[in-house]
Amino acid sequence: MQKKSLDFWVGLFVLLGAAALLFLALKAGNMSSLSTEKTYDVTGSFDNIGGLKPRAAVKSAGVVVGRVSSIKFDDKKFQASVTLELEQRYQFPKDSSAKILTSGLLGEQYIGLEAGGDTVNLKAGDKITMTQSAIVLENLISQFLFSKATEGKDDKK
Repeated sequence: MQKKSLDFWVGLFVLLGAAALLFLALKAGNMSSLSTEKTYDVTGSFDNIGGLKPRAAVKSAGVVVGRVSSIKFDDKKFQASVTLELEQRYQFPKDSSAKILTSGLLGEQYIGLEAGGDTVNLKAGDKITMTQSAIVLENLISQFLFSKATEGKDDKK
């Protein structure tokens, strides 16, 4: 009787461990929030997407309103074309803007949508014209160092 009880608890512990690993794998793959909500696609062009990945969140006012469905390179304009899959229940004006933001200092990147003031809403296939690219930390550091180096030259004169 004691052996069956021990086998039961070991089995339960193994199942809980497997469930925890599955949960972590879904979280790491950004697939933990699979939705059956109806969606519509809009696109936006960015000069630099940084580390943005497909399935990244699209947020407005901190609320997830969609996901990035695909990222392609437009070899005519030399920009990244990002397709956003927005949930049907969230309607945004046509003059809304999109920018690539980062969660924390070195966290994952996502798209932030800011609603405009137009009376006509975005619909499937529309393009968001006002976009802001990702801020690349290396570029900021190099600009800071360059400005400090030129400051030092001006002080010597």
